[in-house]
Amino acid sequence: MTAKASGETVDLPGFFADLVRCETRLYNALNDRLRELHGIVTSQFEALRHLRDHPGSRVADLAAEFAIGIGAASKTVDRLEKKGWAVRQPNPSDRRSSLLTLTDDGSRLVDAAEKTFTDGVADLIGGALDSSSVSAVAQALSTLRSVLERDQIGTPAG
Repeated sequence: MTAKASGETVDLPGFFADLVRCETRLYNALNDRLRELHGIVTSQFEALRHLRDHPGSRVADLAAEFAIGIGAASKTVDRLEKKGWAVRQPNPSDRRSSLLTLTDDGSRLVDAAEKTFTDGVADLIGGALDSSSVSAVAQALSTLRSVLERDQIGTPAG
């Protein structure tokens, strides 16, 4: 199956395969760096970073941000709590949910791991693509993500 874009034919199954395999390899490489230097994996780093940058988030907010189910998001928070990196606090406006807060240890960890993560992304992507290519890919993926999120495509049901 192919699609025409601006007069060019694009192999969409090949595009999809490249996109997914690149994401998997980048994710795995960042996992390795974060685990080695900070004792965490990429999913934990991303959750900690989200909680740092969005104080008072709920489990449902994490689920929406990462396009995962509520159960998976809750298990992620359980693991962060068990490690002493985050806590659930009662939500004064909705007793059915909790507000999530980083602990001091969680805050220090995400701040320390951020340089490792950012440098890793720069090394992995910058080593393969020039800045104009990175810019074009970033714009295209941002547009695609916006459309998928707007239309609630790929949102887990639970």
